[in-house]
Amino acid sequence: GFAVVANEVKELAQETARATEEISRRVVAIQGDTTGAAEAIGRISEIIGSINDYQLTIASAVEEQTATTNEMSRSVQEASAGTGEIAVNITGVSAAATSTTQALTQTRVAVDELSRMASDLRGSVARFTY
Repeated sequence: GFAVVANEVKELAQETARATEEISRRVVAIQGDTTGAAEAIGRISEIIGSINDYQLTIASAVEEQTATTNEMSRSVQEASAGTGEIAVNITGVSAAATSTTQALTQTRVAVDELSRMASDLRGSVARFTY
């Protein structure tokens, strides 16, 4: 009976040793996986930092583009206002030219009338002097 019990104890001890070895291997594997996961998390953190830097750069560029677009819009509005003033001035010059043309036409009619009257006067004076 003692040999049977001793044999059972020996088998249990061997199974315990195998189980302990298996547990040790699994602990080592888990530790390796944990180290790998920690390294992966570190790399992910670095990538997230890079993405954050890119987002800040993009946000800054968008802000600069917005400012540039606003400045361009203001410049276009100023140019448009200047163009409107030029159009008003051209209209004024055109009206002045039209008025000048009408005045010249009236002056020409008056000069023609004066010329005719002078000719008539010369004719009248000439009749009295002969």
